[in-house]
Amino acid sequence: PCLVYVQGSAWFAQNLCAKIGMLARFAEKGYVVAIVEYRHSGIAPFPSMPLDTRNAIRFMKLHAAEYKVDQNRVYVGGDSSGGHAAMFSQIFTDDADTDLYHGVSADARGIISFYAASSMMLDDGMPSTPNHHLPDSPEGKAMGGVNLREHPELCEYMSVECNVHADTPLPKVLMFHGSKDRTINPRVSVVIYQKLKSLGKDVQLYILDGADHGGPEFWDDQIITIIEAFMQ
Repeated sequence: PCLVYVQGSAWFAQNLCAKIGMLARFAEKGYVVAIVEYRHSGIAPFPSMPLDTRNAIRFMKLHAAEYKVDQNRVYVGGDSSGGHAAMFSQIFTDDADTDLYHGVSADARGIISFYAASSMMLDDGMPSTPNHHLPDSPEGKAMGGVNLREHPELCEYMSVECNVHADTPLPKVLMFHGSKDRTINPRVSVVIYQKLKSLGKDVQLYILDGADHGGPEFWDDQIITIIEAFMQ
């Protein structure tokens, strides 16, 4: 099985090595792990990030024999803005214009989301960001330097719960969030979970008591076991 992982970066340029130590735990267990480098907000606006993630999934399937990947067991995951990209990679599927590998499916078997910035709809969704939704905020820059306070329709465009409907073909979803996250309010994941549940989607949410925005507690043996059971 393969995990295509999107490293969080507030949609800025990514430190692709940030999670290698943790992700290596899956490689030790026999999984293939690939880290996505997307066009960040300084290069191209949203939805370039999830569209690039879709092409990364296609690339791994196209090179399945070379990397010993089971094409039917490719999962996509990510943390923070990377979780946002992972979620939208399975929502924004009308991407023929940006498909680099025609004829190869970008569908994933499941989505693994770590404290994802999945919604722009909550006023307190990013509690430690004083320039929340302004043009110089991470989310404002992700939309090309736009004042999102003046464009609620763009907030909706970037929010998972506004783009998933009963007839949206979404794979199963596994979500983790810390109860003391000071960067992305854990209520964001709760809102997404409740919306997906209401639509009859297959979704699980784990709230880690006392955890902040990332940390080793998201990669301990108990969490790895949960993720592995999800992928198996």
